[in-house]
Amino acid sequence: MPPLLASGMGGVAVTPHHLASAAALELLAAGGNAADAAIAANAVQGVVAPETCGIGGDLFALVWVPGDRRPLALNASGRAGSGVSAARLRDAGHTSVPLRGAASVTVPGCVDGWEALTARCGSLPLAAALRPAIGLAAGGFPASPELAAALEAARHDLGGVDAAASLYPGGAPPAPGDTLIRQDLGGTLAGIVADGRDAFYAGTAGEGIVAATGGDVTHADLERRQADWVDPLSATVFGRTGWTIPPNSQGWLTLAAAWLLEQLDPSPDPEDPAWAHAQIEAYRAVAWERDELVADPGNLTMPPERLVDPERLAARLARLEPGTVASWPAPRPVPGGTAYLCVVDAAGMAVSLIQSNFHGIGSRLGAGASGVLLHNRGAGFCLLPGHANELAPGKRPLHTLSPTLWARDGALELVLGTRGGHQQPQYLLQMAAAVLALGDAPGAAQQRPRWSTASFEAGSPSRVQFEDRVSGAVAAGLRERGHGVELAGSWMGGWGPISLISVAADGSRRGAADPRVSTATALAG
Repeated sequence: MPPLLASGMGGVAVTPHHLASAAALELLAAGGNAADAAIAANAVQGVVAPETCGIGGDLFALVWVPGDRRPLALNASGRAGSGVSAARLRDAGHTSVPLRGAASVTVPGCVDGWEALTARCGSLPLAAALRPAIGLAAGGFPASPELAAALEAARHDLGGVDAAASLYPGGAPPAPGDTLIRQDLGGTLAGIVADGRDAFYAGTAGEGIVAATGGDVTHADLERRQADWVDPLSATVFGRTGWTIPPNSQGWLTLAAAWLLEQLDPSPDPEDPAWAHAQIEAYRAVAWERDELVADPGNLTMPPERLVDPERLAARLARLEPGTVASWPAPRPVPGGTAYLCVVDAAGMAVSLIQSNFHGIGSRLGAGASGVLLHNRGAGFCLLPGHANELAPGKRPLHTLSPTLWARDGALELVLGTRGGHQQPQYLLQMAAAVLALGDAPGAAQQRPRWSTASFEAGSPSRVQFEDRVSGAVAAGLRERGHGVELAGSWMGGWGPISLISVAADGSRRGAADPRVSTATALAG
């Protein structure tokens, strides 16, 4: 089993796959910094675990530069194509953007994100960071149990997709441990090394994107760079400053819920039902409004900083009670396919990076014979006329990706993020509270029974699933307060994997991978 814990005074990488963690350490050993290592890990992850991410998807990153008092924030999420039309979908009878097919494909932002991250923060050429991924694509890698299961589930959708052919050798999905070779994707990555973004956006992959979307994404759309450096969003909570990406990311939910939890001041005892109740209620108090408030940065209904303003959140706090649940309208949670990874290098630079295909393998479309599978982030749009997040050309959709960084008095203390689609903020709330409020070591925080508010109806009490390792007293206490509690499996792989690295005052680092996913790994160099 890959190592789940790593510590030391040098570089540490925590990723969802041992080959991705190894690539990060390889780059650090070659003289690269955390930015180079994060790109290397991301590229490898996309080769060996396409059910989580890939260059047909989007990317967000927070970068902590030693000496700075706030991180850099990179939004490399792609925009809708020039040919999309919400009215056309409504006229065809759709009430939401279909999860599969051309309408769900926006311009992939990952490659532009890599170039932007390398140019501003890297210490090695992008070619060095992509070398491990190119080697694995050409030389082969063993299919993980998670990948084998995902490809089996998607075999009917991907059977005729050229970009997926190498994932189905002989026309059949691999068994766990079977070697897969992805020469097509390796060639696309090699082209990026040789010719930069144009090899992707104006090359075979770009032609494939235009064809796959029926021209809704045009060559002119692909010429536009998708990566922007933006102002990070922050809140003061647990005696620290928490940082995340502003909308079109939903990351503010983590900070807002954490602020409410701190104000509720529950007993800091995880075996007291009051602790779980306060977390759940803090999250529910803000989650219901996400779909109304998260949209393209140019179409927001309020400034990002207002989302985490204590004055605004105080109205939510006033409705929360220690002995009962509050009633709120409902969000629309949907599972997602995402890879979150974090790296801290010996010099103290840290990267909190998340990259995604959205729903597992995404739209079920490929970019020709490039080996690139296309995401379905366009499904994050809505079709409500006049809504801030209504599908329209050139807009970025509501995004679930929510990386975080946490600092105390200007010094980095925690790098934290997760997979989990719409549920990401609630998992991050639990982990941030465990590490920063309870004082858990990263490994201990990973072991705690996790909860998930998978869905709840407008106006109804809370319905919460818990890993079945939760104590009977906690479950009973929540039921007494009005929560509908259901027990799930002992270690829910879809409720993560969470990756985190803590940095102590003396500079020592502790990384912890999530035991819920068999490939998740923490390594130190």
